[in-house]
Amino acid sequence: MDFYSCEILLVDDNHELQEMLRELLEREGYRNLRQAYSCQEARMLFEQREPKLVILDVMLPDGDGFSLFREFRENTKVPILFLSARDEDNDRLLGLGMGADDYITKPFLPQELLLRIQAILKRVYWYPVLQAQKEQIAEVGRYRVDLRNASVDRDGQEVRLTAKELLLFQKLWENRGNIVTFDALCQTVWNDNYYGYENTLMVHIRRLREKIEEDPSHPQWILTVRGLGYRLAAEKRGGL
Repeated sequence: MDFYSCEILLVDDNHELQEMLRELLEREGYRNLRQAYSCQEARMLFEQREPKLVILDVMLPDGDGFSLFREFRENTKVPILFLSARDEDNDRLLGLGMGADDYITKPFLPQELLLRIQAILKRVYWYPVLQAQKEQIAEVGRYRVDLRNASVDRDGQEVRLTAKELLLFQKLWENRGNIVTFDALCQTVWNDNYYGYENTLMVHIRRLREKIEEDPSHPQWILTVRGLGYRLAAEKRGGL
């Protein structure tokens, strides 16, 4: 994710500080900044377009940042960093207790503010995407199955999965280590009209084994549980 394209809303009534913040962020590479000098301006800009991050002063000429925070968080989880001259422990604890993502007091070190902004953006936007991408890659022994692209990386050679093979593998992967019954697998592929597809299921499982097993005739991963269904091994069986 390109953090520097994230829209940041700066809310502070101190014009000199606002310009310093703008210069600091633009010099760092952030290029999508909007500025508000009051609660009213902040509401208007927020309603026009929700930002990716709000840097919010506590003391504003027509209200306070805590109340504005509550308004913003009524219908959104936008990350908010309090930036305040009020260094009292009660204010800091109140802001963090309300669910603010961070609270930094003035004066502050510019580099510290940049690091805190980056930490928030990574936690809120980058880490979830990274985790989601990680969960889309299934490692089966030496081979990697890309669930997004329906493909298997076999030592650098890409092997495509059919739609039905992908559905079967996903079902087995979601339940790896546990038995998935014949009925459950058939229903996954053919929905409620799955009766009579048991033999067809065996054909698809065989083809799937040919793509993810080193030796399909002696499967190490997609294991048959006689009379019940199949199980994707959580770990490779030793000695076989």
